[in-house]
Amino acid sequence: MHNPNFSSGPCSKRPGWSFDGLKNAPLGHSHRSTLGKERLSRAIHESKKLLKVPEDYLLGILPGSDTGAFEAAMWTLLGPKPVTVLVWESFSAGWANDIKSELKLNPTVLEADYGKIPDLKKVDWKGDVVFVANGTTSGVKIPDWNWISKEREGLSLCDATSWAFAMDIDWSKVDVLTYSWQKCLGGEAAHGVLVLSPRAVERIESYDPPWPMPKIFRMKKGGTVDRSIFEGSTINTPSMLCVEDYLDVLEWASEIGLTGLINRSKSNLKVIEEWVEKTDWVNFLAESMETRSQTSVCLMITSGKFKSLSGDDQASFIKSIAGKLSKENIAHDVAAYKDAPPGFRFWCGPTIEPSDIRTAIEALEKTYQKEITKL
Repeated sequence: MHNPNFSSGPCSKRPGWSFDGLKNAPLGHSHRSTLGKERLSRAIHESKKLLKVPEDYLLGILPGSDTGAFEAAMWTLLGPKPVTVLVWESFSAGWANDIKSELKLNPTVLEADYGKIPDLKKVDWKGDVVFVANGTTSGVKIPDWNWISKEREGLSLCDATSWAFAMDIDWSKVDVLTYSWQKCLGGEAAHGVLVLSPRAVERIESYDPPWPMPKIFRMKKGGTVDRSIFEGSTINTPSMLCVEDYLDVLEWASEIGLTGLINRSKSNLKVIEEWVEKTDWVNFLAESMETRSQTSVCLMITSGKFKSLSGDDQASFIKSIAGKLSKENIAHDVAAYKDAPPGFRFWCGPTIEPSDIRTAIEALEKTYQKEITKL
């Protein structure tokens, strides 16, 4: 059966998913009960195991999806050192704005247009550095982890929500990493995951931010990190139904293994790469192959007829094609993000099958050719 779900969040469920995977969810039980804490603790343990998180790193479940987890990290950790923010798409721009306007830290912002990435050689590792590993709205990712200094004085804060489980992580280069399981594993939304290195833990325990700290961001108790958060005691009430769904997909993912998950995503990207190579009206938004995402794959139309349209007319053209593909139940949610240049975006994470991508782009080709002749 063809899977038409290509949303970049919440993303497609795993192959073979059904409600049967939720039948043992401890609904009606307190998340602080023995049963509830066991489920949360298992989710933490299995996540660390699958992602190969070092033993001395902490991993905890926080409210508010990846946004909540990353905001908690910024509000808790930033302040004692200068901050550099790398911006090349909408979410990283949001982090820069929060650091500047809410925390008022006057960050250095290294910015690049959609499709490009800032000059990573200009990053000053004497201070803290905030970045996204994969720009979900631009389809542009970091090329590797080599640009992060092992001798850094500051902390590296990485938003990896559309990276984790689909691309490798060099944990020696990471002090803070966040993700939401709604992305690469297709779990249900609203929960974020925060990973802290020993250096990040040391920062929390030695530094008290000058601003008021919302309750859902508080990770410190009695002058030290509240380790119970990273053992299954959440700051607020989680959905045990969503946690059960996460455990279900973690079991599926563990059978495949991290390398298997990464290869599945690569296979999906390859289908699109082969199509782009032989198609004269479309190209990747990412200008460099080294920075081309294999999860949130963003495409732009290069034909002169389309480019001669006004910005509003280009957006309407894209919306019309995406709407037709969705109405035909072939591909849902494939228009580019609202703040990105007009184009298409296909989620190609591990829960997607290459055959589904192939069916979708074949339909996109036919629909485009039909619609472009009307201009």
